[in-house]
This record gives sequence, structure tokens and C-alpha cells, in this order.
Amino acid sequence: MIKPLAVAALCVTLAACAGAKNEPIEPGQQQVSLPPAPRPGEPSDIADMQEVQVRAIFGVPAFVRKDGRNEMWRYDGTTCKAFFFLYPAGGTLTVRHVETVPRGREIAADFGCLSALREHPAAASVS
Repeated sequence: MIKPLAVAALCVTLAACAGAKNEPIEPGQQQVSLPPAPRPGEPSDIADMQEVQVRAIFGVPAFVRKDGRNEMWRYDGTTCKAFFFLYPAGGTLTVRHVETVPRGREIAADFGCLSALREHPAAASVS
């Protein structure tokens, strides 16, 4: 189960990189480009959402993977998982793609899963 999911996440990341434009960078900076606008079919209420909004609606992610300045946040529900792919834009991270497991019928994100995760946001862990 994890292997197909890792392959899917890698494919999404590579596809985003293939469409990105290269811009000059200053010495010492890592080059990270925002992928093109969200594809048609992305959940319109989540596409282009900033990281602070994602946390306010969905809570603290169960898992965060950092790849340079890009991040993938995973939220775990009782019947599904959601993966938010965030890229830097204007000093903050912005959602460019969302996937759920199980997947939606027509798109990569199942609206029922996203709704369930909104109804029960993940609480911040106490350390």
C-alpha cells in the first residue's frame, strides 16, 4: 500500500517540476519554482489555500515531508487519508495539489474524505 502511494507522490512531484519555469536565483539560494496553477478538477475551495488556512481548517498534519522548500502534509481520518502538496509562494506555502486515499471518482481527491477531515480536525499534540 505504501509503495504505490510513494510512487504516486513521486509522479506528482516530477510532473510539477517538469512544468516549472527556471528563473535566476541568487548565490546560496535553492531554486524552487511554484508549479503551474492547480489543474482543472482540483477542489476549488482548497486550491491556492495558504498553509495557515489549511491548519485552521484541518488542524495539525499527522505527517509532514519536506523536500527543499516544498512540503507534503498528510492528514489521517478514520476512513481515509488526505495529502496536501504545498509550494512556496509570496513568503508562505500554498496548496497546489490534493490527493486522498481512497481516491475520488473523477479527480485525485475525494470530497467526502475532505469533508470528514474538516468535521474532525486533528488536534495539536502537547509536548
